[in-house]
Amino acid sequence: MSVLVERLSAGRIEAALSLDGSFLVDSRLSLQARDGVIAYEAVPLTPYRKRYGDEAEDDDLHDYLVAEDRIAFVAIERGEVVGRVLVSTNWNGYALIDDIAVDAGRRRSGAGAALLDRAIAWARERGHPGLMLETQDHNVAACRFYERHGFVLGGFDRFHYRHDAAVRHETALFWYLDLATHGVAGG
Repeated sequence: MSVLVERLSAGRIEAALSLDGSFLVDSRLSLQARDGVIAYEAVPLTPYRKRYGDEAEDDDLHDYLVAEDRIAFVAIERGEVVGRVLVSTNWNGYALIDDIAVDAGRRRSGAGAALLDRAIAWARERGHPGLMLETQDHNVAACRFYERHGFVLGGFDRFHYRHDAAVRHETALFWYLDLATHGVAGG
């Protein structure tokens, strides 16, 4: 079954918010930086289910319907919303993926790739030099997904979440996609 991606409408906000964005954590990335190169390997952890408490809210999504510098798309499969991506223009000129989520029961359907492709197309349409996003070292499946789609790890911050006791042990990872080389043979 194919996945359709369309611009978020007010009528689909509730469905876009009701996605189960939880994921299984069974490893984390162990990071090293040396001479400007970031290397990492997955280190096994005792498995647990992770659910973020700061997921998108109704008012947040309404902002994406009307703002000039941001947009939201949803992935539709068999008439149901199975994923969402929120994209905005970042201060550095890059397109910023503010949020991307596919319902836990609908992963591996192609919805994530379709949403990412649409976010990339939006960035190209607007003349952004690339895209960026932030995730965490405990979200290894997402990191592998981004890497498969051409993103490279540009940096990390061990102190980014220190203010929040629930996630202070996690490291923020910053992924980048250069649109000048993305989709170019050898790039």
